[in-house]
Amino acid sequence: MTHRLLMVLTSEGTLGDSRRPGGFNAAEAAHPWAVFDAAGCEVDLVSPQGGEPPRDEVDPDDPDQTAFFSRLASRLADTARPQDVDPERYDAVFFVGGHSTMWDFPDNPELARLGRVVYERGGVVAAVCHGPAALVGLTLSDGSYLVDGKRVAAFTKAEEIAAGMIDLVPFVLSDRLIAQGAQHVAADDWAENAVRDGRLVTGQNPASARRTAQEVLVALGRS
Repeated sequence: MTHRLLMVLTSEGTLGDSRRPGGFNAAEAAHPWAVFDAAGCEVDLVSPQGGEPPRDEVDPDDPDQTAFFSRLASRLADTARPQDVDPERYDAVFFVGGHSTMWDFPDNPELARLGRVVYERGGVVAAVCHGPAALVGLTLSDGSYLVDGKRVAAFTKAEEIAAGMIDLVPFVLSDRLIAQGAQHVAADDWAENAVRDGRLVTGQNPASARRTAQEVLVALGRS
């Protein structure tokens, strides 16, 4: 069976009002894509504003990134907007990280619609690093938070401090998820940590991107 996945990339090119450049984390997009591509999945791209999303932390020596930017060049140049996408076509939605997601992913009704529809029709919702910012404010049809009562990994407060970003981000991601009922599962700084709780799959940091994608395949019954 061929599964169809939707990868969501930030549209924010700067980090808030700081004027510091941002965008989607290249490894957090390319490494999961490589896993999905090797498994024969179909992958589409979307971003909150559509068009070409900004990219960050690109490593030209990473073969997965090279392949991602080469093979998906035309799709990266013109991504769809969430409101123009039918989520019922997808078996999973994967929210890619990057610090910029902290500004355009949380409490985003269109991104929440994608996650809610995919999840409620039996699909998988996944996110890595700061990608779980899309889970902030994501409620199901009954009004409950998707993360309520579930084990969730995300970029930690300790990692924000270590990265020198704690005073720049608008909130601490793990704290906001906990406030919505999540059980935050943290590993050591920069250690691989992917958590699968049913059909919700989350990863802590860039080192967790590939493993997060592998857990998505498990949740899809591809193990």
